[in-house]
Amino acid sequence: MASARPPSARRNPELASLALLNGLAGLASAAGAAIMAHYRTCSAQTKIDGSPVTIADLAAEAAILPGLALLLPGVPVLSEESASAFPEGCDLDAFALVDPLDGTREFLSGNGEFTVNIAICRHLRPVAGVVYAPASERLWIGGADGAEAMDLSPGAPLDQARNRRRITVRVPPQDGLVAVASRSHRDAETNAFLAEHGPVTCRAAGSALKFCLLAEGEADLYPRFSPTMEWDTAAGQAVLEAAGGVMRQPDGGLFLYGKRTAGFRNGPFVAASSARLLG
Repeated sequence: MASARPPSARRNPELASLALLNGLAGLASAAGAAIMAHYRTCSAQTKIDGSPVTIADLAAEAAILPGLALLLPGVPVLSEESASAFPEGCDLDAFALVDPLDGTREFLSGNGEFTVNIAICRHLRPVAGVVYAPASERLWIGGADGAEAMDLSPGAPLDQARNRRRITVRVPPQDGLVAVASRSHRDAETNAFLAEHGPVTCRAAGSALKFCLLAEGEADLYPRFSPTMEWDTAAGQAVLEAAGGVMRQPDGGLFLYGKRTAGFRNGPFVAASSARLLG
């Protein structure tokens, strides 16, 4: 699966190794257990930016950050619920991105489409990532050795994973593409993009699950024109690219991280199973 590895991962295998991914997966499992302890039992508060936050977000972050500091001593961590504490002027050559509960709206609605996202960026590109959906007990990892999917109960150690398997993107079908789009943030630009690629069957999904559907060969395109933050996308991009997929800006430019001057806010992007779908 060497051809599926991002170039930065090949240059820096220590930050995209299977051993590190297994460690990140263990932290995601612990965070998943913290989330499920509050599932369907808690309400939300509204943050300054208007987005919701719950006690489950904070409990998941508390389950991740101490372990991440042990796994990657000295590596800065940008986590959604403590982003204001990210050190000013720190070196962004290597850093971690954490969304302890991606899809808080889905969590509150009870539809199960929320994830724990942990990624490692090197030279402004994600080289390793884990995405864990605790409600469905599904885990995806991606790094220098490719991408894998498995089933794992919240809080269980990784050696209890079931159905662990390699995954790759699929060849885009000739008889119509399958696209995934946000369940909570669909906009007119996304609709226009999909219309240009018709006929397209569109499937709605929440959180970073959209990247994982591409990585497992269940979909072909994920366009996103509405706002996201870096911690929303880095882990999913790492899994997708490790599975052989691609993610770019709409003009074809690389999708980079560490955008400090933009407040770590992303611009629009298109994720796909094949680069030819971006042309």
